[in-house]
Amino acid sequence: MRSSIAQQPLHELPRRATQTKVAKAHTSKTYAKAGYSLAGLLVLVVLWSLGTRWLQSSIPLAAQLGPQQTFASLYELITSNQLTTHTVVSLQRVLTGLLLALVIGVPTGLAVGGSRLLENATGSAFQFLRMISPLSWMPIAVMVFGIGDAPIYFLLTFAAVWPIMLNTAAGVRQLDPKWLMLARSLSATRSEILFRIVVPGILGHILTGVRLAIGIIWIVLVPCEMLGVSSGLGYFILDTRDRMAYSELMAVIVLIGALGFMLDTVAQKIYQHWSRKPGSR
Repeated sequence: MRSSIAQQPLHELPRRATQTKVAKAHTSKTYAKAGYSLAGLLVLVVLWSLGTRWLQSSIPLAAQLGPQQTFASLYELITSNQLTTHTVVSLQRVLTGLLLALVIGVPTGLAVGGSRLLENATGSAFQFLRMISPLSWMPIAVMVFGIGDAPIYFLLTFAAVWPIMLNTAAGVRQLDPKWLMLARSLSATRSEILFRIVVPGILGHILTGVRLAIGIIWIVLVPCEMLGVSSGLGYFILDTRDRMAYSELMAVIVLIGALGFMLDTVAQKIYQHWSRKPGSR
């Protein structure tokens, strides 16, 4: 029986050898990146442990903030399902705020990016509003919307709308005008131009804005959930503080960091998947 290599055409062998080398190099790079990431996390845990030990001499309660106590409490909270409801509620609020920001930010960005007059008229106002911390609106949000989820949704949407809107507008401005002229010359309707040329052409910018918005909205979420609600990770932090359960408090902080990292990774993978598609750029 002839070997599989002998059965291959001679001109295919160099190409297959190159593909094998590229695959091995990619695998090695992936393992190296994972190793560096793990090493960085280990250094962080060591510094965390040293910091809590240093604090124990002056603050005895700091003993509850160490990595060992924190991860033990995190395991107990997860296995007892004490964090399930709070985590789901927080993620639901993030998703709602992000969707509202998309509904507002994408159409506004399309309008601003497509009109030089509108861009000049709104640029200063939008930059002024963007530079105001969303948390500074908390008293007004509670006064207008009352206690509950409504002020949280307002604050999260306000935080997330700017990167989405500004990146959408930037995407519209970088579109090649020849595409639009060609579409009009072919008698394409406005909806066809929008959904077949404009939206695919700016999708990368929108996804970049979404990733930035997720990072901002996740940071703003925790203090927003301290506005008199009875669920969510921010509320649970206040609850652990009132009970002086500081190991649980640190466990929730670790969980918040892990969930935020996960959300950012998902957004990054979606963008990378889109950017690899033919014609995406």
